[in-house]
Amino acid sequence: MTVYTLNLRVFWPLVTCLCTALVFFYQAVRSRAGEDGAPLLKGSALLLLLGFLLLRYCAAPSPSGGGQRPRAPPRPAARRSLLESFYERQLRLSPHVLGHSKAHVSRIVGELVRAAKAQGLQPGPLALSLRGDFVQIGSAYERHKVRSPDCFDILVPLRLPPRLELEPGCLGAAEPGVAPELRSAFVCALKAPQGAAWARGYRPFSEGFCVELRGRRCLSSALVLRWFQGHLQRCLGAVRYRLQERCRIGLAVCPGRQLTLHILPRSDYVCCHLSMAVRLIPALPLGDSLYLVALQPGAGKAQPGTLQALWGLNVSKHEQRLLSWLQDQAPADSCHLKCLQILKGLRDLRGRGLEQPFGAQWSRVLSSYILKTALFSLLLRRPWHAWAEPFLAERLEDLVLHLRDCLQKRVLMHFFLGNGSIPEAVALPKLLREAAPVNLLAAFDAPTLDLAAFQLLHTWNQAPRLIRMYSNPRDARKSPVPCKHITDASQEPPGN
Repeated sequence: MTVYTLNLRVFWPLVTCLCTALVFFYQAVRSRAGEDGAPLLKGSALLLLLGFLLLRYCAAPSPSGGGQRPRAPPRPAARRSLLESFYERQLRLSPHVLGHSKAHVSRIVGELVRAAKAQGLQPGPLALSLRGDFVQIGSAYERHKVRSPDCFDILVPLRLPPRLELEPGCLGAAEPGVAPELRSAFVCALKAPQGAAWARGYRPFSEGFCVELRGRRCLSSALVLRWFQGHLQRCLGAVRYRLQERCRIGLAVCPGRQLTLHILPRSDYVCCHLSMAVRLIPALPLGDSLYLVALQPGAGKAQPGTLQALWGLNVSKHEQRLLSWLQDQAPADSCHLKCLQILKGLRDLRGRGLEQPFGAQWSRVLSSYILKTALFSLLLRRPWHAWAEPFLAERLEDLVLHLRDCLQKRVLMHFFLGNGSIPEAVALPKLLREAAPVNLLAAFDAPTLDLAAFQLLHTWNQAPRLIRMYSNPRDARKSPVPCKHITDASQEPPGN
């Protein structure tokens, strides 16, 4: 069925001409009747002015798109132009600023880690210590961070006492003691060796860092995290003294978050005066660039005793390798990372208008990790040339629809756990190849996923209106969660 629409740019001039003709006809009739014809010129001038204003009004584009009838969806070229403008004005990071920020973070964290390693050798061979290096992870190092380079994630590898090897034991999602919040992650317990010899020889370590779990001594992530925070706090003084002319630094513990290092460069140190927050995450190396990290304090509230003995798997280095391989395969002007950045930006815009409690669930269901996983699975479905820059709007729509389908089916599998479709060029360690698959959406109920799927498609359809509504670049973001600073009170914490 053909649908006809009214062209306002033609309609209003026709109406103006018709009204002008009627006025002339009316004045001509009055003139023939012997009446004064002076009002004719006044009426004509008024109508011409009205016509001019109507023409200007019709020629100008509507800023909001709202009127008495719905605005027609923009053409593909117009939509792509709007998305490109949104990316350039609100999402794209300056490579110059990002480079300075990463270099500054690397320098400060390196100083702190070396100081912590040197002091960690003093307590003795049965205590934890730092390995002396750090691993840069997260969107800032994967080239898909948006808005401002002021947040970074750093893994700080730890070293267990010599000759101490703990046995990773994976806990399945259906096993008792595993909270529903943990069913969407690979969780395991690090079991201590059995036997009287180990209990006698490593008794100080066992009493200081292990807890009972199902009759076995297991390394406690909560106790390790507490030691890590205190150890870095003790080492902060020496680093602050050496770097006081360059920047102000402070450590903070935020509720439900990792230990955060705040860095505020001095005004005469770098050209980019950004206050940076660096999450320092203690990690236990498993080999093959795999790490175990403590679970988030807010997860698994139903079983806090079990939670403190569990660890999560971090595969950030393999994600970086996959992204590098994808970059080599894709065209030079590939838009896959830009699609991910724009989708994160649209998610944030839509989140501003959602009511609680779904507003908080929205950011969890569409977390950056879930968006990145959906992109990984979609990238291997299409030929590489289809991801060239001219197809930005089409590929972004594909990503939205693919993610919508995953939400409706309640399934989005972890890309690296038990996935046999990963290209052979991206070598995976045995632990990942043989791991049981994990559904990243298992922690959410069906109504939440259905509502998220509906809102996701609505966000894409209303993307032009959302972008115009929040067209001010660098809009103020939500205030961070108040942090309990564990630095000395005389040190003013950097701003956020």
